Amino acid sequence: MAYSSRRKSASSDSNSASRRASSSRGAQERATSRRAQTNNPRVSRTASGSADRRSRTSSSAQSRSASRSVRAGASARASVGDRAGVNSVRSSSTASSARLSSVRIGDIGREQRAQAKAESKAKAQKRFIIVVSVVVAALLLVVAGFALSRSSLFAITGVEVKGSTHLTESDMNALAPIPEGTTLLSVDTAAIEKSIERNAWVEDARVSRSFPSTLVIDIDEREIGAVVEIATGDSNAVQAWAIATDGVWLMAIPDPNSEIGQAISPTIYEAAENALLITNVPYGLTPEMNTYCADSNVNNALAIVNGMTTELADRVRVVSATDAESTLLTLEDGIEIAFGTAEDIREKERICLEIMEQNPGAVAYINVRVVDAPTWRSV
Repeated sequence: MAYSSRRKSASSDSNSASRRASSSRGAQERATSRRAQTNNPRVSRTASGSADRRSRTSSSAQSRSASRSVRAGASARASVGDRAGVNSVRSSSTASSARLSSVRIGDIGREQRAQAKAESKAKAQKRFIIVVSVVVAALLLVVAGFALSRSSLFAITGVEVKGSTHLTESDMNALAPIPEGTTLLSVDTAAIEKSIERNAWVEDARVSRSFPSTLVIDIDEREIGAVVEIATGDSNAVQAWAIATDGVWLMAIPDPNSEIGQAISPTIYEAAENALLITNVPYGLTPEMNTYCADSNVNNALAIVNGMTTELADRVRVVSATDAESTLLTLEDGIEIAFGTAEDIREKERICLEIMEQNPGAVAYINVRVVDAPTWRSV
């Protein structure tokens, strides 16, 4: 037991000596470290910097404290100033708004619509004014025209007729009567044209005005294509009818010594005397003035003569139109040609001229009804 107590005491003494040694080594190390720091500038600066930072931190804390005190005072002063400034800004904004008329987005749309409506109304008024002006101008023209048409300024004092050879002056007066006092502005030219064209001799009529006082009538007349002998109720009597080249019945040719014959133009008799004569028309044909011929025999005879292109047409004097197949032409020198229908007219014409040329003065009859087999007889 005594041995144990001494060992523990020795151990304790050993631990105390160890701690003192350790403490002594630490003191030596710290002294060495301070000497090293003193001798080493970088370490000195670091230490000095740390001290400075501690000093600045302390100063910064004091500065922040002072700054907070200053800001607190300034904030108190600014609070009053800000309220005054806000009131001043509000007052300025109110004044500016008053100057800008408090315009809002909706107000802009309304202003645009109002402006567009005003422009549209102005355009409508302008159009209305134009329409009214045109209507007034038209009315003034109508009134002026009516006044001129009733005045004697352009009264018709003369009528000039052009192109008429088969119509007399009395015929024209009956066809186109011009009431006295009629003016060039009031005359109905279309009605006059229509009235003149009722006459079979007139193919076309044109009426025009020649200011200041003359009415001009231009007429295109039909020409006599043939004179057709029409059998009457008495089988021994015939009535001569003039027919135009286009197949229109012109008129029955009266006796030149009759009252009617004395009243018509002498030109009609001259033309009828030199025209083609169509005979032997079957009984029953009843011509009507200013209508187209409907008889096939007469139309066939006209087609033959109108279709010829050589001097043979001028030499034909009489055409017998009993029927189309038997149509017979008689030339001025008495030669007869059985022509038949109005087909292959130019070929038949060529054959006839060739036969007569090859046998001058010896031909009395030629048959070309069958164009491929012509025949002829001598005198």
